[in-house]
Amino acid sequence: MTKFNHVAAYMAATIYQIQNRRDERGATAVEYGLLVGLIAVAIIVTVTALGTKLSGMFSNITSQLPTVT
Repeated sequence: MTKFNHVAAYMAATIYQIQNRRDERGATAVEYGLLVGLIAVAIIVTVTALGTKLSGMFSNITSQLPTVT
């Protein structure tokens, strides 16, 4: 193997490793993005469901309080 071939093989291996790292980082970023989106949807659904129940509960309590004149 000549020196040029050795250097070319080393550079090709290095470029391959760099490209694979970028691909993994991109995939990881997408996965984190999906997780954040799913967590946001879960929070919105929970807050909406609890908000409706809490509103009904406070309306019920308010209607049962005596009025002050």
